[in-house]
Amino acid sequence: MKIYTKTGDKGTTSLIYGTRVAKNDALVEAYGTCDEANSMIGLAMSYIQHEFFEEQEEVQKAFHQIQTTLFHVGAELATPKGKEVKWKLEESEIMKLEALIDEWDANLPALTNFILPSGHPAGAVLHVARTIVRRAERGAVSIGKDVSPLVLAYLNRLSDFLFVAARFINLRLGQREKGLHAE
Repeated sequence: MKIYTKTGDKGTTSLIYGTRVAKNDALVEAYGTCDEANSMIGLAMSYIQHEFFEEQEEVQKAFHQIQTTLFHVGAELATPKGKEVKWKLEESEIMKLEALIDEWDANLPALTNFILPSGHPAGAVLHVARTIVRRAERGAVSIGKDVSPLVLAYLNRLSDFLFVAARFINLRLGQREKGLHAE
């Protein structure tokens, strides 16, 4: 199979089932932004693969599941209206994120002010991924009523999770958070 098809040379791309749309279509923007977030998560995981901390294996396993689910969210967004979704998001994925948020947040110092995205490269990249997921969420909302409420809930919860995960990774890797201070 060739990587290039030349079918997108005139500014269109295929959704699942072959429906052609403009590359700046709201669906393409939304699933493309999920792909971008997924890539950032992969970059963050590459930064911790040679780090050693107690929960490293658990963290890597959790993020592998999240990346897989985020791929499925993108596939759901790439499915045209009226067509069957091949990889449908389940509510259990949202519940898994909530459980991780609660578990990891319980190990963090309480927030007393806003923090600036920073710290270990993995933590900083997770902050970037969080902002990209927020953009994906805004893109999904702009599509309107055809987007599954589970997709919207998952993206919302994922951005919350990535905030907690960035803080958790920074703590485990000995990086202090930088607070926002008026000067």
